[in-house]
Amino acid sequence: MAYAHLLVPTDGSEASQKAVIQAVELARSLGSRITLLHVRENVALALVGMGEMVEPTTIETLLQAARDDSTRILAEARAVAEQAGVPVTTESSSGDGVHSIILEAVERFGCDLIVMASHGRRGLISLLLGSETQRVLVQAPCPVLVVR
Repeated sequence: MAYAHLLVPTDGSEASQKAVIQAVELARSLGSRITLLHVRENVALALVGMGEMVEPTTIETLLQAARDDSTRILAEARAVAEQAGVPVTTESSSGDGVHSIILEAVERFGCDLIVMASHGRRGLISLLLGSETQRVLVQAPCPVLVVR
């Protein structure tokens, strides 16, 4: 089966960068296109609930830093795809449940393969795969290529 549209979630980690490179190589060989996805998790409610202990501008500063980080991560991954001549789009999203956002993106963009790292910035949460990767594997409506 030839895959036409690959979804590549990335968090900018070293493992995630390897997945981007693998996805780009695969897409180039298949003549496929890629959608790069970065998911920003919501600010922890515990931080928001600290009320007067946190300056009002602190939350907005944290949110802006997360948006800036997302822009940088996607720009770096996009450059890899563009250098290889692979058609690429990017998507930045925020919310709770990274795996849910990934699965929603598969449906929304009509992707037929997910290429993602075995783990991300949080390290090895479980013995073999990160918890988000595990959830995607179990629930994905399409094949998932896990890059180690």
